Amino acid sequence: MKSSRLVSILLLLQTRGRLTAAQLAEELEVSVRTVYRDVEALSAAGVPLYGDAGHAGGYRLLDGYRTRLTGLTTEEAEALFLAGVPGPAAELGLGSVLAAAQLKVRAALPRELREHADRVSGRFHLDAPGWYADADETPYLTAVADAVWNGRVLDVRYRRWREPTDVERRLEPYGLVLKAGRWYVVAGPGPRTFRVDQILELNVSDAEFTRPEGFDLVTYWTAYQREFHERLHRGEAVVRIAPGTLPDGPVGRAVAADGTVDEDGWIRATVPVESLDRAHDDFLRLGTAVEVLEPPELRARIAETVAELARRYA
Repeated sequence: MKSSRLVSILLLLQTRGRLTAAQLAEELEVSVRTVYRDVEALSAAGVPLYGDAGHAGGYRLLDGYRTRLTGLTTEEAEALFLAGVPGPAAELGLGSVLAAAQLKVRAALPRELREHADRVSGRFHLDAPGWYADADETPYLTAVADAVWNGRVLDVRYRRWREPTDVERRLEPYGLVLKAGRWYVVAGPGPRTFRVDQILELNVSDAEFTRPEGFDLVTYWTAYQREFHERLHRGEAVVRIAPGTLPDGPVGRAVAADGTVDEDGWIRATVPVESLDRAHDDFLRLGTAVEVLEPPELRARIAETVAELARRYA
């Protein structure tokens, strides 16, 4: 809708400063010609909006001009309160700040939108950690978050999984990510990813750093997850799965996508595996619903374990 687009232009200029017509068009997914017409409409409505020509030109609002117009739709108001995650905010030391901000936003909303927002808060709750895992102790989370915000270098003693396990690291923290109830800090140089709960000691340095220009935390994390899974599942196994059985995770996806049905109804598929040790444990959990055909060493190891179990329970 045009009215919604006009509000978006106004808010984009208010929050980002100078923007070209091409930049606005890309943000709003419209043509540059449409942006020109919308800017004219805003100017005609009395909005102090100016355009500068030239290489460094673009549209901008008169210095000091602010609007209280938010243009919140019902869906946006609902999403705003759904996005307020009290648990992670409290871990970052922002629990009371979040509560105060939501209170102010709620008070400013029209009655209808306020009712929708209250309905969301009362009907949806996000609890990120899994059922069978204790919450990680992250005593340095607040300090890391403060260093992320203020661009301060961190000197840490960090515990990793391989030898030597305890190492000294100097980190330039670019951002924090909460994944499945666990906090990670993305830090330079690199950047690289570190678990916050594995920081054993931390000292905030007097040194400051500049975040790399163009670094985007969401883009980095998406690529990191993709590369992590590619590194994780480097091996393959050929298996047969009993009818009606669908394992979860990468194995289940491989069976569903590439499985072929044998004459006896079992599904044969080539599935990714992380390692022989992990595959051995994962396939044993399926019991008699799976038969490993290849690689031979994995099949032999599972057969050995099953034989030992048979002897133990004979």
